Amino acid sequence: MYKLAVKQSLDRKLKKLRKKDRELLVLIDKKVKEILRDPYRFKPLKKPLQNKRRVHVGGSFVLIYDINEEQNIVTLVDFDHHDNIYKT
Repeated sequence: MYKLAVKQSLDRKLKKLRKKDRELLVLIDKKVKEILRDPYRFKPLKKPLQNKRRVHVGGSFVLIYDINEEQNIVTLVDFDHHDNIYKT
């Protein structure tokens, strides 16, 4: 099984979410457990987010992560509404 890392910017978002929407946080937790069991299960992204993957959470939200095979680490990169997550 893979280890989990969280980018600092995403960690701040999750802390804010903890106060605002606990139900969504529970859904994120479930998806993270699925990712750690099989990180290649979810969709790979294209440029400019190549080498990253995404999973939908709660319908309209997207969690982006990447995989470090050498160290067996999955890093959660970003989480936002689908309309905002892919804006550069």
